[in-house]
Amino acid sequence: MNKYFLTVGLLCLSNIFMTFAWYGHLKNLNNRPILFAVIFSWGIAFFEYLIQVPANRIGHQVMNIGQLKIIQEVVTLTIFFPFSFFYMKEKPSMDYLFAGICILMAVFFIFRSKLNM
Repeated sequence: MNKYFLTVGLLCLSNIFMTFAWYGHLKNLNNRPILFAVIFSWGIAFFEYLIQVPANRIGHQVMNIGQLKIIQEVVTLTIFFPFSFFYMKEKPSMDYLFAGICILMAVFFIFRSKLNM
């Protein structure tokens, strides 16, 4: 399998775990003590790291660290938007679109050398 696609796929999967670890407790554990939420989130983050670390190692074979980071930011917004809209029930705004455009511009600039531009 192409290392780019494998990296992005693994980063998407790890980011699902990360998003729930970082923000899921705001909906489900808001009435529980903060220590409970922290320990619960750490438990979720453990699985995120089991996927994210190999993703970064595979990705670093074909991308530099800056490219890998920008790809992670694209994945983060791609996962975060449906999470906030469908799971957290927050109304999307045009700011998501503008943030997405900025991230796409970052992708262009960080990968420009690979495009021979």
